[in-house]
Amino acid sequence: MNELKKDAEDFINGVILFIDKPLEWTSFDIVKKIKALLRHTMGLKKLKVGHAGTLDPLATGLLIICTGKKTREIEKFQNLEKEYTGTFYVGASTPSSDLETQPDEFFPTGHITDEMIDAAAKKFTGKINQVPPLFSAKKIQGERAYYHARRGEDTVLKPNEIAIHEMEILGRQIPEIDFRVVCSKGTYIRALARDFGKELNSGAYLKNLRRTRIGEFSVDHAWKIELLEKFLRES
Repeated sequence: MNELKKDAEDFINGVILFIDKPLEWTSFDIVKKIKALLRHTMGLKKLKVGHAGTLDPLATGLLIICTGKKTREIEKFQNLEKEYTGTFYVGASTPSSDLETQPDEFFPTGHITDEMIDAAAKKFTGKINQVPPLFSAKKIQGERAYYHARRGEDTVLKPNEIAIHEMEILGRQIPEIDFRVVCSKGTYIRALARDFGKELNSGAYLKNLRRTRIGEFSVDHAWKIELLEKFLRES
């Protein structure tokens, strides 16, 4: 876990915090929590705090938080490659491509072979065009796409070019396929799950996801939010 000093001036000059985001917290929940902690423990009422790359509420793992003058470096962290591990659930799909919404379509899986899984992983390695999920923060005419999705509007987002540097299949106990992915900025793993299922002539959604690395920074050295809170309250 990254070292911290107990000095308010450090947070004003800029601190980079590596947080292991818990399940069901939004990235903004973490920002609000840290702002509140610094306000109560350091008396910092107008401090800038921001995160360097959103994690979905149903994902866990590494979230980089910048304070004070270090918020100027957020874009630098956003541009770094990311590593994730997780599980695709094959044989069903959901509107959000994860478990934020319930499965609404079901597909056969008996035809899926190891060779098909390996071929799909190979196909999605390299530069690809990916259509973001409608349940995402992408903007459509100035409004977040997930607002359109929750109103049931049938909207299609434009594809973006992304890069999957590595895709490793870690387990294949159908209907679950465990994976590790190293990818570029702008990659939606939920969209990868959706497209992976289609490539298997079936359907799939993202059952769970963990971000294990951003650039050279590993989640193994990140703060649990409860330990960070204890540290700051004892300062």
